[in-house]
Amino acid sequence: MVILSKPAIEQFGCIRNKQAATLFPPLIPLVDLSKPDSRQQIIKACEEFGFFKVINHGVPMDFISRLESEATKFFSSPLSEKEKTGQPKPYGYGNKRIGPNGDVGWVEYLLLTTNQDPNLLGTENPESFRIALDNYMAAVKKMACEILEMIADGLKIQPRNVLSKLMMDEQSDSVFRLNHYPPCPEVVQSLNGTSSNVIGFGEHTDPQIISVLRSNNTSGLQISLRDGTWISVPPDQYSFFINVGDSLQVMTNGRFKSVKHRVLANSVKSRLSMIYFCGPPLSEKIAPLPSLMRGDQQSLYKEFTWFEYKKSAYSSRLADNRLMHFEKIVAS
Repeated sequence: MVILSKPAIEQFGCIRNKQAATLFPPLIPLVDLSKPDSRQQIIKACEEFGFFKVINHGVPMDFISRLESEATKFFSSPLSEKEKTGQPKPYGYGNKRIGPNGDVGWVEYLLLTTNQDPNLLGTENPESFRIALDNYMAAVKKMACEILEMIADGLKIQPRNVLSKLMMDEQSDSVFRLNHYPPCPEVVQSLNGTSSNVIGFGEHTDPQIISVLRSNNTSGLQISLRDGTWISVPPDQYSFFINVGDSLQVMTNGRFKSVKHRVLANSVKSRLSMIYFCGPPLSEKIAPLPSLMRGDQQSLYKEFTWFEYKKSAYSSRLADNRLMHFEKIVAS
């Protein structure tokens, strides 16, 4: 178990959550990438949940365990060492403060570009960390591209790389994030049946195309259903979870919905998560794909560049509806 030094995490008060998750949640969609019907399952999951679990993903477990080991070493090092990576503006090490707009959580994190300079990692062995990052990110990127091409196939749009080429582009603005949620003593103190949980990472959607998440075997992740009900996602250290992002919602003209999600702190165990955010080039224009528009169907969104949306998204609070500013008023 990784225990964070007290001064690093207890300098802020806790943010509590008063919305309980449902006691009898529906099953999280499970997609076996080795099965021939996987593309249909992906489309169904994106339409109904904006979220699904992936097995037989092809990412070597050795790559996963090595990066988890390196990340664990990093987060268990002294705060002064972690801060050598620099303040998160936006890339670097962050503690409690999530972004520049007042959001906080019971979390520390390392935010990197997908071509991060290893000398910026600020660890005792940056080369070992860099190799672990490179191997893991290359394998996850390959899987993400396969999933995006399956989505294109399932939607019957051509060419099938219309989505995957955006993250394969040399100018792709993809981002990688390591989150560490230490055990939270405040959760233990509040277990009296009426008190709220402690927020590790507040509710939000991801602005990119899709996000690829993997965590250790500690619970905490929750997603919001279409009716606003929150459900807990059982952890699985051998699988990946895919989030539909805001950009993919726009590209499908609202057929897919970006999933709102959050993380609650755990009272006993540390939670470590790794997220690959699949972003397009900054200059890429985001709009509903013409091949998905039927007849006189109108676009629900104004066209914008990824740079414009990213700037808007990162200047707002986590829980804000970022797409609201880009929605069209469609005549009925």
